[in-house]
Amino acid sequence: MQTFTLEGDFIPMIQLLKVLNWVEHGGMAQRVVEDGLVKYNGAVDLRKRLKVKKGDVVEFDGLTVKIV
Repeated sequence: MQTFTLEGDFIPMIQLLKVLNWVEHGGMAQRVVEDGLVKYNGAVDLRKRLKVKKGDVVEFDGLTVKIV
């Protein structure tokens, strides 16, 4: 599991996927979220503008990141 150090209160899910280079662009990030391919704290969450905060865990395509 990798970690991502959050600067600020939150990061939108779409932006997190792009920053981690888990997707190539924003359109792809929106699509994988809409298709239910991303897990947020162990559950599928379809909200593209979800605010990911410290302590959260995001999973996608066999990759996992904990927000610190």
